Amino acid sequence: MLHSVADSGGRRRGRRFFCYSTGVKVSIIIPAINEAGCIGRAVRCARQSGVREVIVVDGGSNDESMAIARKSGCRMVSGPRGRGRQMNLGVQKSTAELLLFLHADTVVPENFIQLITSTLARKDVAAGAFSLRINTRCTALQLVGWGATLRSRLLALPYGDQGIFTSREYFNQVEGFPEMEIMEDYVFIQRIKNLGKIVTLREQVTTSARRWENVGIVRTTLINQLIVIGYHLKLPPATLARFYQRARGIGQK
Repeated sequence: MLHSVADSGGRRRGRRFFCYSTGVKVSIIIPAINEAGCIGRAVRCARQSGVREVIVVDGGSNDESMAIARKSGCRMVSGPRGRGRQMNLGVQKSTAELLLFLHADTVVPENFIQLITSTLARKDVAAGAFSLRINTRCTALQLVGWGATLRSRLLALPYGDQGIFTSREYFNQVEGFPEMEIMEDYVFIQRIKNLGKIVTLREQVTTSARRWENVGIVRTTLINQLIVIGYHLKLPPATLARFYQRARGIGQK
């Protein structure tokens, strides 16, 4: 497990050192619901990199997501719908002291374990994420990924599709993800930012282009910005979630 070197008064001092009694360096938590088309690849790529604990938390899929994920070699957990709730449940079931939260349509770089452990070993870092690459040949979408990475670096504000990682210690200090209908990653980063630096690595995760392709690049970008504005105007998360779903055509016949 991870332990901090402390002085006689219980305060952490110097560089943090890591030792792992379980042999599991990083636990990957993947919230999912109806992700049969992509969950298998996400799990397989993570396990090929040597990670021993991938936990998929299903929020009530009615497709083959659970069967595919289990066949790919992960641990399955069922829980209530909602990314914040699902990720918190995944942490409860995990064993490692370093945590990576990954979307079901996102693939990690090959050396992600080394990148995460070396980044979080820095005493001034509370959390991190990867640069964003969208899996597409579309120049406009490549620019969207570049813009997301730039935002993440300049504002220390990565989003969930960039693969947010932190230690269990810091996760517990901010009491995990807020169990709200939307914006859970945004609020989580804002809270954990008070504990240390947020680092965006040069290395990239690769995420699906599906939401931009399904809804449109301009429309998707506009929806995302309106959700952030609505949050800062203190609109209820449930209201923002309903707007998000209607704007994307989710649940409409």
